[in-house]
Amino acid sequence: MRPLTERSSRVVDAVKLQRRTERIAAGRFLAEGPNLVEAAARRGLVDVVFVTEAAGERYLSLLIDLPVCPVTDRAMRALSETVTPAGLVAVCRLPGESLDDILADNPALIVVAVDISDPGNAGTLIRLADALGAGAVVFAGDAVDPYNGKCVRSSAGSIVAVPVCTEPDTAALMDRLRTAGLQILATTLTGELSLDDAQPILAARTAWLFGPESRGLPEQVAGRADRRIVIPMSGAVDSLNVAAAAAICLYQSARALRGR
Repeated sequence: MRPLTERSSRVVDAVKLQRRTERIAAGRFLAEGPNLVEAAARRGLVDVVFVTEAAGERYLSLLIDLPVCPVTDRAMRALSETVTPAGLVAVCRLPGESLDDILADNPALIVVAVDISDPGNAGTLIRLADALGAGAVVFAGDAVDPYNGKCVRSSAGSIVAVPVCTEPDTAALMDRLRTAGLQILATTLTGELSLDDAQPILAARTAWLFGPESRGLPEQVAGRADRRIVIPMSGAVDSLNVAAAAAICLYQSARALRGR
């Protein structure tokens, strides 16, 4: 643990990173809690960790090789975006992956989150992508900033394990994915192919499009996909939360890719 002198300006600058514009301008984001700090540290992304006295003692082994700035409990409350702060918040460099970087690795599976505005769902999508072997998550259209504090926490550390980027022009993104050799599958409530019958095509390199539960994928986006895929459901349920739908589809893709 390498202590740094606490300066109020340092804390003030870090608090500003709770805003998207400041994160973009600084190329930095906040990682709160031991799991996220540890994940960011493994990637070498940590600039400094703000830590209270109690947290410094509790997480000494985690902080031993990191630059640390001691702060008061009051300062930590300003830095934290949770009801009960864990006592440590790190300023981390944005990984900086671009779509070019992602496609250069020829990923077999990509998650495309279209117009996903809820940060909790966005973070869960990133975690699912990590768990099921997707090569990247692309936030398309009018989507939440993936480095939003709630999104980062919901990803449970996967935000620094899976390449993530944003592309506001969904149509242009789809063209680039198709040019890169990926088939584009859209999840819709009505479509020509049931997921039950889609297994033969899932062994191909795939970009899955997922839209918000409230309204689904925009028609102009779904219409540009190679296939519209329907998840068969029974009972009174006619739609699924985007994270639940993504889990089902990505599992099926991962299974098919393992068997090819």
